[in-house]
Amino acid sequence: MAGRMVVGSAALADLVRPASAPDPVGGHRVLPVVPELTGLLPNRGLRRGSTIAVAAGQPRRSGGTSLMLALLAEASRAGSWCAVVGVPTFGAGAAAELGIALDRLALVPNPGPEWATVVAALIDGVDVVVTTVPASVSASVATRLAARARQRGSVLVPYGRWDGADVTLQVVRGVWEGLGLGRGRLRRREITVSARGRGAAARPKEIKVWLPGDELTRVIPRTLPSPVGRSAVPLALVGRG
Repeated sequence: MAGRMVVGSAALADLVRPASAPDPVGGHRVLPVVPELTGLLPNRGLRRGSTIAVAAGQPRRSGGTSLMLALLAEASRAGSWCAVVGVPTFGAGAAAELGIALDRLALVPNPGPEWATVVAALIDGVDVVVTTVPASVSASVATRLAARARQRGSVLVPYGRWDGADVTLQVVRGVWEGLGLGRGRLRRREITVSARGRGAAARPKEIKVWLPGDELTRVIPRTLPSPVGRSAVPLALVGRG
Protein backbone atom coordinates (compact mmCIF):
# COMPACT_ATOMS: atom_id res chain seq x y z
CA MET A 1 0.00 0.00 0.00
CA ALA A 2 1.53 3.33 -1.08
CA GLY A 3 0.21 5.41 1.81
CA ARG A 4 -3.28 6.79 2.26
CA MET A 5 -3.92 9.62 -0.16
CA VAL A 6 -6.05 12.23 1.59
CA VAL A 7 -8.23 14.48 -0.56
CA GLY A 8 -10.89 16.73 0.97
CA SER A 9 -11.96 17.52 4.52
CA ALA A 10 -14.21 14.46 4.81
CA ALA A 11 -11.35 12.09 3.98
CA LEU A 12 -9.14 13.96 6.43
CA ALA A 13 -11.69 13.57 9.23
CA ASP A 14 -12.06 9.86 8.50
CA LEU A 15 -8.28 9.47 8.74
CA VAL A 16 -7.81 11.43 11.96
CA ARG A 17 -10.41 9.39 13.86
CA PRO A 18 -8.73 5.97 13.34
CA ALA A 19 -5.27 7.45 13.69
CA SER A 20 -6.25 8.70 17.13
CA ALA A 21 -6.87 5.16 18.36
CA PRO A 22 -4.37 3.67 20.84
CA ASP A 23 -1.19 2.31 19.31
CA PRO A 24 1.93 0.57 20.68
CA VAL A 25 3.76 3.85 21.32
CA GLY A 26 0.80 6.07 22.08
CA GLY A 27 1.65 6.62 25.71
CA HIS A 28 5.38 7.23 25.25
CA ARG A 29 6.60 10.80 25.54
CA VAL A 30 9.54 10.21 23.18
CA LEU A 31 9.16 8.46 19.82
CA PRO A 32 12.24 6.57 18.64
CA VAL A 33 14.54 7.59 15.81
CA VAL A 34 17.21 5.54 14.08
CA PRO A 35 20.36 5.26 16.24
CA GLU A 36 22.34 7.29 13.73
CA LEU A 37 20.28 10.41 14.56
CA THR A 38 19.83 10.11 18.34
CA GLY A 39 22.88 12.26 19.10
CA LEU A 40 21.32 15.26 17.36
CA LEU A 41 18.21 15.39 19.56
CA PRO A 42 18.18 16.41 23.24
CA ASN A 43 15.83 13.56 24.19
CA ARG A 44 17.54 11.10 21.81
CA GLY A 45 14.24 10.86 19.95
CA LEU A 46 11.16 12.82 18.88
CA ARG A 47 9.64 14.26 22.03
CA ARG A 48 5.86 14.50 21.79
CA GLY A 49 4.75 18.12 21.63
CA SER A 50 7.99 19.34 20.08
CA THR A 51 8.74 20.99 16.75
CA ILE A 52 11.76 19.55 14.91
CA ALA A 53 12.44 21.60 11.80
CA VAL A 54 14.45 20.39 8.81
CA ALA A 55 15.95 23.31 6.92
CA ALA A 56 15.49 22.82 3.19
CA GLY A 57 18.96 24.05 2.25
CA GLN A 58 20.04 25.40 -1.10
CA PRO A 59 19.40 23.69 -3.40
CA ARG A 60 16.45 21.67 -2.07
CA ARG A 61 18.02 18.48 -3.43
CA SER A 62 20.80 18.89 -0.84
CA GLY A 63 19.67 15.87 1.20
CA GLY A 64 17.04 17.49 3.40
CA THR A 65 14.28 15.26 2.03
CA SER A 66 16.23 12.10 2.89
CA LEU A 67 16.88 13.44 6.39
CA MET A 68 13.20 14.28 6.81
CA LEU A 69 12.19 10.72 5.87
CA ALA A 70 14.89 9.22 8.09
CA LEU A 71 13.37 11.03 11.07
CA LEU A 72 10.08 9.17 10.49
CA ALA A 73 11.41 5.69 9.95
CA GLU A 74 11.87 4.30 13.46
CA ALA A 75 8.69 5.82 14.92
CA SER A 76 6.69 4.49 11.97
CA ARG A 77 8.24 1.05 12.31
CA ALA A 78 7.34 1.04 16.03
CA GLY A 79 3.66 1.69 15.29
CA SER A 80 3.19 5.46 15.01
CA TRP A 81 0.96 7.11 12.45
CA CYS A 82 2.75 9.66 10.25
CA ALA A 83 1.60 12.24 7.71
CA VAL A 84 3.41 14.05 4.90
CA VAL A 85 1.85 17.29 3.66
CA GLY A 86 2.79 19.33 0.61
CA VAL A 87 5.28 16.95 -1.05
CA PRO A 88 3.70 16.01 -4.41
CA THR A 89 6.89 14.23 -5.51
CA PHE A 90 6.93 12.02 -2.41
CA GLY A 91 8.43 8.61 -3.24
CA ALA A 92 6.62 5.74 -1.51
CA GLY A 93 9.31 3.30 -2.63
CA ALA A 94 12.09 5.32 -1.00
CA ALA A 95 10.02 5.69 2.16
CA ALA A 96 9.43 1.94 2.39
CA GLU A 97 13.16 1.26 1.93
CA LEU A 98 13.86 3.48 4.93
CA GLY A 99 11.38 1.47 7.03
CA ILE A 100 8.33 3.74 6.95
CA ALA A 101 5.12 1.69 7.24
CA LEU A 102 3.01 2.79 4.28
CA ASP A 103 -0.23 1.48 5.81
CA ARG A 104 0.16 4.05 8.62
CA LEU A 105 1.17 6.93 6.38
CA ALA A 106 -1.17 9.71 5.25
CA LEU A 107 -0.26 11.77 2.18
CA VAL A 108 -1.68 15.21 1.37
CA PRO A 109 0.31 16.15 -1.75
CA ASN A 110 -1.35 19.50 -2.46
CA PRO A 111 -3.12 21.07 0.54
CA GLY A 112 -3.64 24.33 -1.37
CA PRO A 113 -4.83 27.45 0.48
CA GLU A 114 -6.11 25.32 3.37
CA TRP A 115 -2.58 24.28 4.33
CA ALA A 116 -2.81 25.48 7.93
CA THR A 117 -6.22 23.84 8.42
CA VAL A 118 -4.98 20.51 7.03
CA VAL A 119 -1.84 20.52 9.20
CA ALA A 120 -3.85 21.45 12.32
CA ALA A 121 -6.34 18.62 11.71
CA LEU A 122 -3.54 16.08 11.28
CA ILE A 123 -1.80 17.30 14.43
CA ASP A 124 -5.00 16.39 16.31
CA GLY A 125 -4.76 12.72 15.42
CA VAL A 126 -1.38 11.76 13.93
CA ASP A 127 1.81 11.14 15.88
CA VAL A 128 4.27 12.82 13.48
CA VAL A 129 3.27 15.45 10.93
CA VAL A 130 5.84 16.39 8.28
CA THR A 131 5.02 19.37 6.11
CA THR A 132 6.72 21.67 3.65
CA VAL A 133 6.45 25.29 4.73
CA PRO A 134 4.68 27.65 2.31
CA ALA A 135 6.59 30.86 1.61
CA SER A 136 3.54 32.85 2.68
CA VAL A 137 3.12 31.33 6.14
CA SER A 138 3.00 33.99 8.84
CA ALA A 139 4.80 33.85 12.17
CA SER A 140 1.46 33.84 14.00
CA VAL A 141 0.21 30.77 12.09
CA ALA A 142 3.49 28.95 12.72
CA THR A 143 3.25 29.77 16.43
CA ARG A 144 -0.33 28.48 16.62
CA LEU A 145 0.54 25.20 14.90
CA ALA A 146 3.54 24.62 17.18
CA ALA A 147 1.32 25.34 20.20
CA ARG A 148 -1.29 22.90 18.92
CA ALA A 149 1.34 20.17 18.51
CA ARG A 150 2.52 20.86 22.05
CA GLN A 151 -1.04 20.59 23.39
CA ARG A 152 -1.96 17.46 21.41
CA GLY A 153 1.30 15.59 21.94
CA SER A 154 2.10 15.36 18.24
CA VAL A 155 5.54 15.95 16.73
CA LEU A 156 5.57 18.68 14.08
CA VAL A 157 8.35 18.42 11.49
CA PRO A 158 8.34 21.49 9.21
CA TYR A 159 10.51 21.21 6.09
CA GLY A 160 11.71 24.71 5.35
CA ARG A 161 12.27 27.92 7.31
CA TRP A 162 10.60 27.76 10.72
CA ASP A 163 11.59 30.24 13.41
CA GLY A 164 11.27 29.12 17.01
CA ALA A 165 11.63 25.35 16.48
CA ASP A 166 12.89 23.33 19.44
CA VAL A 167 15.58 21.88 17.17
CA THR A 168 16.54 22.76 13.59
CA LEU A 169 18.41 20.15 11.57
CA GLN A 170 20.18 20.97 8.32
CA VAL A 171 22.27 19.05 5.83
CA VAL A 172 25.32 21.22 5.37
CA ARG A 173 27.14 18.99 2.88
CA GLY A 174 26.83 15.62 1.21
CA VAL A 175 28.87 13.21 -0.93
CA TRP A 176 27.47 10.33 -3.00
CA GLU A 177 29.19 6.94 -3.08
CA GLY A 178 29.00 4.31 -5.80
CA LEU A 179 30.16 5.95 -9.02
CA GLY A 180 33.57 4.91 -10.31
CA LEU A 181 35.43 6.35 -13.29
CA GLY A 182 32.40 7.18 -15.39
CA ARG A 183 30.42 4.12 -14.43
CA GLY A 184 28.65 2.50 -11.49
CA ARG A 185 25.49 3.14 -9.52
CA LEU A 186 24.72 5.59 -6.72
CA ARG A 187 24.35 3.47 -3.56
CA ARG A 188 24.34 5.80 -0.58
CA ARG A 189 25.18 9.30 0.49
CA GLU A 190 27.37 10.58 3.30
CA ILE A 191 25.82 13.73 4.71
CA THR A 192 26.90 16.14 7.40
CA VAL A 193 23.98 17.24 9.56
CA SER A 194 24.02 20.21 11.92
CA ALA A 195 21.63 20.66 14.84
CA ARG A 196 20.84 23.91 16.59
CA GLY A 197 17.99 24.76 18.91
CA ARG A 198 16.99 26.17 22.23
CA GLY A 199 16.96 24.93 25.81
CA ALA A 200 18.60 21.52 26.00
CA ALA A 201 19.43 21.79 22.28
CA ALA A 202 21.16 25.18 22.51
CA ARG A 203 24.63 23.68 22.10
CA PRO A 204 25.34 23.22 18.35
CA LYS A 205 26.23 19.76 17.08
CA GLU A 206 27.34 18.20 13.81
CA ILE A 207 27.57 14.56 12.78
CA LYS A 208 28.28 12.61 9.62
CA VAL A 209 25.91 9.81 8.70
CA TRP A 210 25.20 7.55 5.75
CA LEU A 211 21.76 7.62 4.14
CA PRO A 212 20.62 4.91 3.70
CA GLY A 213 22.39 4.07 6.93
CA ASP A 214 25.13 1.54 7.59
CA GLU A 215 24.36 1.56 11.34
CA LEU A 216 27.29 3.88 12.04
CA THR A 217 27.44 7.52 12.97
CA ARG A 218 30.82 9.21 12.88
CA VAL A 219 31.68 12.32 14.84
CA ILE A 220 33.12 15.31 13.05
CA PRO A 221 36.60 15.84 14.57
CA ARG A 222 35.99 19.47 15.45
CA THR A 223 33.76 21.47 17.72
CA LEU A 224 31.28 24.17 16.89
CA PRO A 225 31.14 27.54 18.64
CA SER A 226 28.20 27.77 21.01
CA PRO A 227 25.86 30.78 21.00
CA VAL A 228 27.54 32.12 24.16
CA GLY A 229 31.07 31.76 22.84
CA ARG A 230 32.06 28.44 24.40
CA SER A 231 33.20 25.44 22.38
CA ALA A 232 30.69 22.62 22.05
CA VAL A 233 31.63 19.20 23.35
CA PRO A 234 31.98 16.66 20.48
CA LEU A 235 29.32 13.99 20.25
CA ALA A 236 29.98 10.49 21.51
CA LEU A 237 30.03 7.65 19.01
CA VAL A 238 26.52 6.44 18.28
CA GLY A 239 25.68 3.15 16.64
CA ARG A 240 24.25 -0.31 17.10
CA GLY A 241 26.31 -2.80 18.96
